[in-house]
Amino acid sequence: MTDMMIHVRNVTLTLGSGEGATEILRGIDLDVVRGERLAILGASGSGKSSLMAVLSGLERSTSGEVTIVGEDFSALDEDGLAQARRGRIGIVLQAFHLLPTMTALENVAVPMELAGRSDAFAAARAELEAVGLAHRLVHYPAQLSGGEQQRVAIARALGTRPALLFADEPTGNLDAVTGATIMDLLFERCDATGSTLVVITHEPGLAARCNRVIELADGLLVADRAA
Repeated sequence: MTDMMIHVRNVTLTLGSGEGATEILRGIDLDVVRGERLAILGASGSGKSSLMAVLSGLERSTSGEVTIVGEDFSALDEDGLAQARRGRIGIVLQAFHLLPTMTALENVAVPMELAGRSDAFAAARAELEAVGLAHRLVHYPAQLSGGEQQRVAIARALGTRPALLFADEPTGNLDAVTGATIMDLLFERCDATGSTLVVITHEPGLAARCNRVIELADGLLVADRAA
């Protein structure tokens, strides 16, 4: 497998058309290699979440080259992108996005089943034990605290052993102490599973926990430095 996890050149994203068109991303170049811990830092509206959407295949770029884990995302349609993401990319979001009618165990196991794991429930149990939730397997999201829900989301995202994990403001809905614990867990689990981590944040303190930081402003990449 390639050691180049992300390779993008002159990537743009424009929403709308004509006089109402808005440039969200403007000529982004970025390379990320296996094992990096990259933070994408920027104020609200800088384009950082839009960049994550393009890099994770949730959004098609308007133009430019987007190669993710050796797959040319710029050549794929929406169905192709969905297929390319499966098993290759994990995503943890601020709002958890757990299915409310499924238990913690089911929330983690179902994506594994869709990825073709025959032992999905046993593997999901192991993932939840690894994030400290062995005692919450049959609880529903509404019965879990915010920190516990984010632990389930981490277990779900890493259960398929993705090459890349994106975390978009992963502590945004958590208090400071819980958020710090969740970030410790996120780094620990990425180390254990070998996933390359990309964290999207507006917090310099969180970005500093990564080994590399890029900054966006008005859709432009304005800084790229070691943390």
